[in-house]
Amino acid sequence: MKIKSKAFINLVFKAVGLAMGVAVTVLCIIRGIEPDGAATLLGIGLTCLGISQFTLSNENNN
Repeated sequence: MKIKSKAFINLVFKAVGLAMGVAVTVLCIIRGIEPDGAATLLGIGLTCLGISQFTLSNENNN
């Protein structure tokens, strides 16, 4: 099974975004993260999800 590179990169961005959200949730529950660190991780996750959505919408428009 061959995965196209664009599809793989899109999958990686989605996985990173999801992982950042889960990590921040767990770390907040166990009080293992400061708010500044949580905001940074959520920002990284949101950026990855935005890139994923942007590349997906560009592929649909072409």
